[in-house]
Amino acid sequence: MPELSAGDDAPASVSSSLIDQLVREGARKMLAAALQAEVDAYINAFADERDEAGRRLVVRNGSHAPREILTAAGAIEVKAPRVNDKRIDEATGERRRFSSAILP
Repeated sequence: MPELSAGDDAPASVSSSLIDQLVREGARKMLAAALQAEVDAYINAFADERDEAGRRLVVRNGSHAPREILTAAGAIEVKAPRVNDKRIDEATGERRRFSSAILP
């Protein structure tokens, strides 16, 4: 892939902007895939836990509202998957919650 120089038709700032867009889009896709894999692993870890009616206690439940995350590639919009975890922590009596290790 040739580099743009001062003699090319497109100014360097335009090519830089396009590269930045490509990097941000790639980062967004990789982050989305990583979040999905993290949620899938969490759900699969508790796939055998069922309630009295035989329904799973840990299931996927849509997505959170989109939010912007600042990365080295720039700000990217992320829609994190939601998890409905109906298991109860016996020590506290509160429902357990999925917490992403990827997103702050």
